[in-house]
Amino acid sequence: MKNKIIFILTIFLFTACSKLLDEKPKAIAASNFYNKPAEVEAGLNAIYPPLRDQGNMGALYQTQLEIYTEYMYGRGSHAPLNTYTGLDNTNITRVSDMWRRFYEAIRDANIVIQKTPLGKEIGEADATRFIAEAKFMRGLIYFHLVRNWAGVPIRTEANMEDQNVPRSSQDDVYALILSDLTAAEAGLGETGRLPGAPTKWSAKAVLADVYMNMHDYQKAADEAKQIITSNKFSLVNVTVADDFDKLYGPEVEGSTEEVFFLKFSRTPSGQGFSYPIYAHYPNSGYYPPGGFYTFYSDSEQNLFVKQWDRADLRYVYNWYSQTFGLSPTTILNKKFSDKTTTTSGGNDYPMYRYADVLLFYAECAARVANAPTADAMEQLNIVHRRAYGKNPLVADASVDFKLANYSSLDAFINLVVRERTYEDCSEGKHWLDLKRLGIVKQVILADKGITVTDKHLLWPIPSNEYNYNKDIDPIKDQNPGY
Repeated sequence: MKNKIIFILTIFLFTACSKLLDEKPKAIAASNFYNKPAEVEAGLNAIYPPLRDQGNMGALYQTQLEIYTEYMYGRGSHAPLNTYTGLDNTNITRVSDMWRRFYEAIRDANIVIQKTPLGKEIGEADATRFIAEAKFMRGLIYFHLVRNWAGVPIRTEANMEDQNVPRSSQDDVYALILSDLTAAEAGLGETGRLPGAPTKWSAKAVLADVYMNMHDYQKAADEAKQIITSNKFSLVNVTVADDFDKLYGPEVEGSTEEVFFLKFSRTPSGQGFSYPIYAHYPNSGYYPPGGFYTFYSDSEQNLFVKQWDRADLRYVYNWYSQTFGLSPTTILNKKFSDKTTTTSGGNDYPMYRYADVLLFYAECAARVANAPTADAMEQLNIVHRRAYGKNPLVADASVDFKLANYSSLDAFINLVVRERTYEDCSEGKHWLDLKRLGIVKQVILADKGITVTDKHLLWPIPSNEYNYNKDIDPIKDQNPGY
């Protein structure tokens, strides 16, 4: 079934394939296209492939962000990331490609937003849903852009034909993100257009994350709470470590924990999740097509991993021993594994899970109250119980954190951050969390003994951008140190 879903998306993409290859995106929007719902859906589907590309969220985006964390290290051409002094030429090229693919997806979202209202055979209800999905995707992509590059050129349906667009401030980018996501929240339905398409709950989850990055904790808590009280989601039950395959496994089509996942499939060709090939060692059994083992950790020499409770089922599920000329305690991450594939991974990328929402709420509720609350602690314990194979919804004195032991706000926030690090290990989320919290330098120094330079906190504006966009000055508009 999962393969069929992706195949349906591919058929829609092929419908507009030749048009998508045109240099100017307005070529897609001629009067003979975007007139029928199926044509708009083809345009919506075109937003996703640049994100699923191996050079972006199909593999290299998460790989880059994971190597930055206190628990991971990079190998080969990714090894320079271990210095925390910025990007070398190879890694600058990689992030430039990510920038390009993000803006390709934004272009396709802009076309849908601009042309859907002009469709001759599109009803108002369909138009509202289609535009809401395009705005959701555009807002989500700008959210990733602003956190990695700070201010960026804002390209919308109003100026998408303009080659020269100035770099906007970070505040202006966030204003667009909020506008897009609030429109998506209002216009999307309870269920997605297709499996993997966003819902109004997806929009609320991203909004909670955005508000947290803007330090508006009341609004973030409100968005997360609405998802929790909707009773639409629950954690996948786990009693042994392998049960996490019901959440992350390659055969999973969906779960009660899925708020917004980027969907992949082994077939047809080009639709698979390439991230596992960067995670695994050849012949390890976790990914038969091979493996680059681009990132790794150490169960004894890495302070964070060494302190991770081995009774935590997330540790058992995440790591396996693998020596390849480094320490005998070298470990690789196996969260995303596909043991039977002969092509590429069938795993989906969990951009927002219900566990994320619970932990968002726990942090934000405590910040709003300026102290940990029983409600905040309970949401944290729901996630923590699952990690030890317990019923998430039943109090368990053997594993529950006690409010009395974390009575200060700082102590509780540190606890939530640690729990979220365990929960989101290898999902490409933790580095962005560290930046949001303003604790990158202290965490990396404490766990790796390395001083992070300011230059390393942002990626450089790509040369292709300022070479062709004359409103971007390669000196004045460049991020510090590049």
